Parts: sequence; structure tokens; C-alpha cells
Amino acid sequence: MKRIENVISSIIKHRIIIIVILAVLMAISGYQTLQKLRVDNSLSIWFLEDDPSYKAYIDFQENFGSDEIFIAMFPVENAVGEVEIQQLKQLHKSIEVLPYVKTSFSLAKAKYPIYANNRINFDDLYNPKRSEKGLKSLFSKLPNITSQLVTKDYKNHFFYIQLNPTPTIEEKRKDIAGEIRSIIEKEYSNYYLTGPPVLNEAYSKGIYKESLTFGILTVLIITLLLLFLLPSKRYLIISLLSVAIPVSLLFGLITSLGFALNMISMLIPTILMVYSVSDAVHIINIYHKEGIINKTLSKVQLLALAVRKSYTPCFYTTLTTFVGYFALYLSPLPAFKNMGVFTCIGLILSFILVYVITIIGFSFMTLNFEQAKPVLSIKKYSQSNFIDWLNGFTTQYKTSIIIGFTLVLFFGFYSIFQVKIDTNSSNLLAEGKAKQDLRLVESQLNGSSRLQLNISVVNGESILNIDAMKRLEDFQNKLEANSLISTPVSVVNIKSFLEKRTPVLFQTNVSEDKIKNTLATVDTNDNSFFKLFSKDLTTAGFTLSLREMKTSELEQVLVDIKRDFESIFNTKDYSLKINGFAVVFAQLNNFILETQFKSFFAAFFVAFLCLWVFIKSLRTTLLVLIPNLLPLTVLAIFMNLLDIPLDVTTAMITPIMLGIAMDDTIHLVYKYRRSKAITGVPESRMDNAMHYTGSALFSTTIALVGGFLIIASSATPSVRDFGLLCAVTVAIALITDIFYLPALLKRFDK
Repeated sequence: MKRIENVISSIIKHRIIIIVILAVLMAISGYQTLQKLRVDNSLSIWFLEDDPSYKAYIDFQENFGSDEIFIAMFPVENAVGEVEIQQLKQLHKSIEVLPYVKTSFSLAKAKYPIYANNRINFDDLYNPKRSEKGLKSLFSKLPNITSQLVTKDYKNHFFYIQLNPTPTIEEKRKDIAGEIRSIIEKEYSNYYLTGPPVLNEAYSKGIYKESLTFGILTVLIITLLLLFLLPSKRYLIISLLSVAIPVSLLFGLITSLGFALNMISMLIPTILMVYSVSDAVHIINIYHKEGIINKTLSKVQLLALAVRKSYTPCFYTTLTTFVGYFALYLSPLPAFKNMGVFTCIGLILSFILVYVITIIGFSFMTLNFEQAKPVLSIKKYSQSNFIDWLNGFTTQYKTSIIIGFTLVLFFGFYSIFQVKIDTNSSNLLAEGKAKQDLRLVESQLNGSSRLQLNISVVNGESILNIDAMKRLEDFQNKLEANSLISTPVSVVNIKSFLEKRTPVLFQTNVSEDKIKNTLATVDTNDNSFFKLFSKDLTTAGFTLSLREMKTSELEQVLVDIKRDFESIFNTKDYSLKINGFAVVFAQLNNFILETQFKSFFAAFFVAFLCLWVFIKSLRTTLLVLIPNLLPLTVLAIFMNLLDIPLDVTTAMITPIMLGIAMDDTIHLVYKYRRSKAITGVPESRMDNAMHYTGSALFSTTIALVGGFLIIASSATPSVRDFGLLCAVTVAIALITDIFYLPALLKRFDK
């Protein structure tokens, strides 16, 4: 106790210096945040650079073209009108001079093959000398290609802008979409723009806007709650500073190190502010209660007593929460790793600074503890009477409570295995222009993202032989029959077109050399947007269009493609590679499942050890641990009832919630264990602990629920689900702590 008093005296003695240092650090952090804060939701934050699937994706982009593609749809009077085509040509000129653009494609650039004089020549698909009827007749013979250039009613053009490979554009990504738009707007007043770069920009803007909104709302909600929860309005400034300073310093650190906000890390400020205010409320309530009880103590002695009584439970609650977040470091997703590390740093800052700030704040304050009252209160509600009723209820009906809650626990365990693992890409995007344009373009085009299939001959021979071509045709028919795949484009389309116009070209008596020489020239630079072959002609490419869809649907697409390939091709002679962002994105389910197993079990094991060290009794530790599993199983029940899957945001919920669920338990059990020498009997010890810590438990839970409900107000469906589930879990954690835990301890802790 004397050592604590000496530390407190030292802090008070140097309080002006500490205040100045904190003010300077906050100013530097604020400047760094304003100057360097950026948002990055690009692919690289989700996958490690040495991840095999990510490396394969980058290699594919280098060899077969990037799938970082803008898709623009332009409403026009007549898609085959000469004026409209000239407008497209002008846009091509303006777009293709940009350094980050690889190529662009539209009806104005598309060509089709003509066989004449024993060779393939190429002519413009659009020719102003043809009649409109002739053009439409020609288009109907290349349906898979022309359907991606004009709509069926000829009232819209599609225009594609293919960027350079992902790594080369990451640093410029935030400016690219704006520059593309400004160029388009010089030619078209009305247009719809979508594609991966547009969606990425929308994610980033939404993240930035919502992180600011969450921050402001959190401060307002916390302030309002504190007016109800704090014993006196004079504690308000101390509490708010305990919230603001750690968050400010953490963001200064994050931006100084060059890290950016993303869909996951944008939640850090709200989460950290709520945690900070929870510790502050616990410390303030203990200080105030001890001030009423111990009227003769000096301020330093009173502060030392409050620190001694709050330090152990606050340390262990911070530790279990720290464990929950640090467990995210075991995730294979870099975004989760960064979220875990930076939140842990923030928790340490909060834990240290909340004591420094409250000690300095209390040192300036002279307060009549008995006369102090909250600024706002609900007159009809008596917390003391409620706790009396609660204590009586858990004593009288402890067996019934245990049976009821245990049944829910078992049903929750069953529900865990019913939770779906799925990420819906459209749920990562808030409602707005980008989402509306995506829907509109997909309704006309049936796809907005690409998938590239490469089929190669294993022995290195040319794939342009009679047997291979027949198999490629059968494979394309399978692809076209798949409802999740739209308009596959390959050499099969070109062969089919040539075959109809020149039937003699592909008769059975035609030599393989003739077929090879004929088809080898159809993959030209002018049609490079659809890569048909590799340079050595050993590989044939299929370009597919996909809608924005769930990862489970993407997984099914990939399974269907592999199954169809194996049913047609001999896998000893031919190999299949599936490339594109969709392949990488489809693996999120496996990464999410891995995150759940690794993070949860690591957090559970370490949290169990922490509780055991804290409680010092294995029997009591096991009794205490059971109620902390209940909120997680109820979480599974809610996810099933509301049909909410584990996705890229909710994937981190179980380790985090395990840490949070233990916070109130630790505060309650700490007082329960400390009062053993006074009363001895479990019933009276628990009743005494509930009276002492009850108000703080309710206060911190209300603050946590309020903070997570702010996240639940997000316009992004996936983030909204995360906030809602966290709020429900925290509320259930309080219910188990005030009903299930007391009943268990009163019944079994003998």
C-alpha cells in the first residue's frame, strides 16, 4: 500500500509535466493522423505476399492480363450509330494514354476474323458501310462477344478499361477511379461505372466516412451514458480524457508507421473508446464508494485504496481482452493480424493512461462524496432494490436457473455446427451509387468480374489439334450450361464463327497443321482483351464473366469447372489452371474457418490460464468458465436465427467476445473471492460482491452495448451484422454474470 502511495504522490508531484507531455504527444499524433491517415482496402491487405494463391494470381496477371477492369455502360440512342462509335473511339484515345492503363476495349475496337486466300484476316466488327440490319446479323453470329459490347436492345454500349497488374497500381489506386471518371465525363454526361477498381474505391470511401461517423457518435453516446452512470458530473472530463488520449496516441502511431484503415481496422476507435471508458467507470465507482466509506483518509491514501482495489480486476480484464485480440494474430489474413496487434497496443495504452489520467484528475478535485449525484437519473429505478431482488432470486431458484441456462448452453453448442461460413461480396459494400451501378450493369451484362481458365497440353505440344478442339468445344458447352457463369469466350467461339461462314475449313479431312495454322493467328493484339492462347500455343484460354456472389457460390463454380474439365479431358494429358481474383476470394471461407479455430482455441486456453491464476482454485475456475461460454453459444443461436454467416468481419467475433465476456466475470469474482474472509458462505459472499460491483457491471455493459450498437448502425451490411452480434453477446454476457454465475457458485462452490 505504501508503494502505491509513493507512486501516486510522484504522479501528482509531476502532474504538470505529465500533462504537457501528453498534450504534446496528442498534438503530434493529431497532426500525423490528419496528414497521413489513408484508407486501403486493396487485395494486398487480405493476403500475404508469399501466399501461394496470391502469388499465382499476380503471375497470372503478368502473363494473361490484369482483371483490374473498369466496366462502363453508356446509354445511347443507337449502339450501331456512326456518331456513337466515333464517341467511343475518342474515349479510347483519351483513356489509353494513361500510364496505368494496359488496354481498353469496346465495339469501336473489336474485330472479327475473315478467312480468305488460305489465311485469316481481321476486319472491324463495326463497319459504317454495312447496313444496320447487316451489322446486327453479324453480331448474332458472335453472341458471346457482342453481348459484352452492346445490350440486346442496342440502347447501351459497354466500355472496358484494363489496368496494369495489381502491384503496379496499388500506390495510385485512390486517384485512378477519379481520373477515369473525369475523362469519361468529357464524352458522356450519363454513364454507369463498375468493376473491381470502382468497388474498391467505394469500399475505401465508405470506410473513411463511417470511421469518422463512428468516432463522433461514440463520443456523443459515451458522454450521454456517463451522465447517467457516473456518481458526479465532475468525473465526466476525467472519463472523456481517458477515452480520447489513448485513441489519439494509437492513431498517431498507426499513421506514423504507414498503416492504413481498412474494413476491419476502422472498428478500432469505437472498440477502444468503449473499453477505455469501462475501466474508467470501474475505477471512478470504486474511488467514489471508498470515499463514502473512508472519510478520514487523505486524498493520496484514498487514491491508493481505489487503485489497489481496482488494479487486479482491471488488469485481468485487460489481459483477457488483450488475449482475445492478440489471438487474431494467428489468422492467415493480414488485415486481422494488424487489427489484433494495434488493438492490443491500444489496450495497453488505455490501461496505463486511465490510471495516470484518473489520478491526476482526482488530484485537482475536491468532492463531497455523500452529496454527489449523477447529472441524469431515472427516479423510479432503484439499482439497490434490483440487486436485492437479484440476490434473492439467484439464491431461491439457483437450481432452476442452472438447469435452464445449461439447456440453452447445450442447444448453443449444437447451433455452432449449423453456422454457415460465407462472405457475400455485395454485403461488404454500403448502399450508394457504386452499388446501384453494379446492379444495373450486371442486370444487362450478367457479370462484372472475370475468371480466366487456362487448359494446357502437359507434354508441351500445340493445343490446336482436332482432338483437343473437340474437347474444348464440349468444355465450352458445359460452361455455357452453368447458371453461375456468363458468356465464356474462347477460341471455340472463333472456330464456330469461321465454321459457319466457311464450312470447308474444318471438315474431317482437313489436316491438323491446317487447323493449327488457321487458328493460330486469331489471337491478335487487337483482341488482346480476350486472351485465347499462350504464345507457344500450348495453352488455350477461356474468359468467363461472373456476377458479384457469395464465396460459397464461387467455391461451387470452381468445383463445377474442375468436375467438367475432368469429365472431358484426360488429366494425364491436359492440365487446368483457374486464375483471377475470384479464385483468391473464394479461399476466404477456408481462411475464416482457420481464423476461428486458431484464434478461438488460443484465446480460450490463455484465458483459462489467466482465470486460474487469478482465482487460484481449479474448481471455481471451471465454474466461472462455464457462464463465459454461454454468450458465445447464444451468439451461434442468433446467427442461425438471423441467417448471419461467418464472413470477413464476423470471423473475428468469437475470440474478441470471449475476452469481453470475461470482463464483468472477473470484477464480480474478484470481490467474491476477496470477501471470503469476511463472510465465508458463498451466498452471502456473492450477494456482497453483487452489491459492491453491480453498478459498475451495469455501467460498463451499457457502454459496451452502446458502442457496438453504433457499429450496428453501419450502412455496410457485414459491418452492421458484426456490431449487432457483439451488442447481443455483451448483453447476454451480463445476464449470465448476474444470473447463471451466481447460481453456479452458490450451488457448487463449497
